[in-house]
Amino acid sequence: MLAFAVPPDLRDYLPGEEPGAALCPRCLQLRPVTDPPEELPDFRQIDDSFPAESEAAIPMALLVGLLSSLAVYRQEISALLTEVERAGVDPLLVVDRLSIADGVETSIDLQGRRRQLEQLL
Repeated sequence: MLAFAVPPDLRDYLPGEEPGAALCPRCLQLRPVTDPPEELPDFRQIDDSFPAESEAAIPMALLVGLLSSLAVYRQEISALLTEVERAGVDPLLVVDRLSIADGVETSIDLQGRRRQLEQLL
């Protein structure tokens, strides 16, 4: 699990009240973390397409972690897409590359989700 602190301005997008989250690099599940590390993990462990800078990496990690419940987190995902784009990263391209990344074995249909994400932009 890649644990990280979630900045206060992004905590509204995180389920629960915890100050951090952890993203599984294999299945892309997101879990709340009560005591996150201060240092940002290397999200490129998931795939080289994942952004490395915190301004894009944290919202992208939250976005990816919420994709399993697009219907529930539609508003949050839409806002996170905007945050990632504002940081200079194409979130749809990241999702595309994650869908074919070695080592990523998620139950989420990332290609299907990508098409749905296009409608949110």
